[in-house]
Amino acid sequence: MKRFRVTQQEIVFVVFAVLFAAFSILLPGFLTADNMLTLLQNVAVLGILGLAMAIVVLGRGIDISLIAALAVPPGIVLQMVQNGHSLPASIVTALLFAVVFGLVNGWLIAVAEVPSLFATLATGIFVAGLGQAFLFQLDVVQWSPGMEGFQRLGQGAIFGVPTPIVMFAIACVAVAVFLRLTRWGAYTYAIGDNPNAARVTGLPVRPIIILQYVLATLIGSFAGFVMAASINSMPTRIFNSTLIYDVILVVVLGGIGLSGGRGGVLNVIIGTLLIGTMLNGMTILDIPYAGQNLIKGVVLLLAVITDSFLNPRNEETAQQGDI
Repeated sequence: MKRFRVTQQEIVFVVFAVLFAAFSILLPGFLTADNMLTLLQNVAVLGILGLAMAIVVLGRGIDISLIAALAVPPGIVLQMVQNGHSLPASIVTALLFAVVFGLVNGWLIAVAEVPSLFATLATGIFVAGLGQAFLFQLDVVQWSPGMEGFQRLGQGAIFGVPTPIVMFAIACVAVAVFLRLTRWGAYTYAIGDNPNAARVTGLPVRPIIILQYVLATLIGSFAGFVMAASINSMPTRIFNSTLIYDVILVVVLGGIGLSGGRGGVLNVIIGTLLIGTMLNGMTILDIPYAGQNLIKGVVLLLAVITDSFLNPRNEETAQQGDI
């Protein structure tokens, strides 16, 4: 008989179900259609960022620069349109900026062999500083008449479902197709599982790593476009917030192993739902922001410890893939 083994994904789903049931019973107004839509709408951007981080973590890396990718390319669009440029030209410029950003991250990690944690930390700080010092006139880049129509990306509804939720669903489908139905997705899992074996078998390890960081930056920028369209502005100082820790919390708590090669889109969805439920409940309970950060820190620590037990590194993986 096979030994019974509980996965982190199953544990997190049970915790989510228990937490959701408890809040539904104990918190007035929690289990309503309006609150459920609000809950999902509030974590849609976080979920999209979680998908971007998942692609990198599956390949045994990490991307601390995602919040810079969230803030700067959309900020470029808003600033260029504000300065009189056309919306299509502004979007193309921002996307090219995001691609170059991702290529630099990928080159530093895959070719220069700088650890992903330090490479993306440095590039994220540089890009955020570049935006604040030279690209943006104000810390909050405001909406302008030339952006007319773009707000549909983050406002309104499709068949009664708020647009940010629809954008999150589209991103989930796109990432799932990449990971499960393309050879590049299969290569990502292979590299995350064992980089040396992937290299020996002839897989293009370095190009795939670069592709992972380019995709992560583009998906992070897409999350920024949804966010900017939702609030009609881009607060560029969001880079200084704790949002990146929430993204890591979604990925790790959802059950994507930090040792690489394990997990998928379903894990991100579960992690996003759990974090969304927890944040919504703490807001209804009127827990202060500092208290919420304390709780999230404890939850993240427990998730990392759980991951180390459920996905232990053997002697081979211990020598590779340190983030």
